Amino acid sequence: MLDIELTEGVVMENAASTITIFRELKMMGIQLAVDDFGTGYSSLSYLRQFPIDVLKIDQSFVRQISGNPTDAAIITAIIDMGKSLNYRVIAEGIETPKQLAFLQSRHCPEGQGYLFSRPVNAGRFAQLLEKGVTETVVH
Repeated sequence: MLDIELTEGVVMENAASTITIFRELKMMGIQLAVDDFGTGYSSLSYLRQFPIDVLKIDQSFVRQISGNPTDAAIITAIIDMGKSLNYRVIAEGIETPKQLAFLQSRHCPEGQGYLFSRPVNAGRFAQLLEKGVTETVVH
C-alpha cells in the first residue's frame, strides 16, 4: 500500500545503484513512481530497466494542453506508452474541466490537481477519508 515517488533527476543520478535499490523495494511490495516524467532525462532505455509502476505526467504539459498541440501530443504519447508498459499513468496539475476532459478523452485513468482539491492538512485529509469524498473538495 506504499508508493514512493522520485523525480527523474533523482532516479537518473546514479542509475546503476538506483536499479538495485528499486529491485529491493519492489521485492518488499513497494510501488515506484517516476514523478515529473518528461521534464528531466526521460531516457526511454531506462524505462525498461527500472522496475517502476507509475509514470506521472508533469503539470507543465497539462497546463499547456489547450494552447499547445505539441504538449497535447506528448501527453498522449506518454499515456499510450505507459499503458503499453503496464504502468499506472497519473496526470499532475489538472486545474480546469477542459484539461480533465482532454485527459479523459485520451483514457488517462488518474489525475491530481487543484480542480479536485487544494492541499489539505492531515486533519482535513482524515475527515475526507472517513467521508469517502469523491467529488471536488471546496475550501
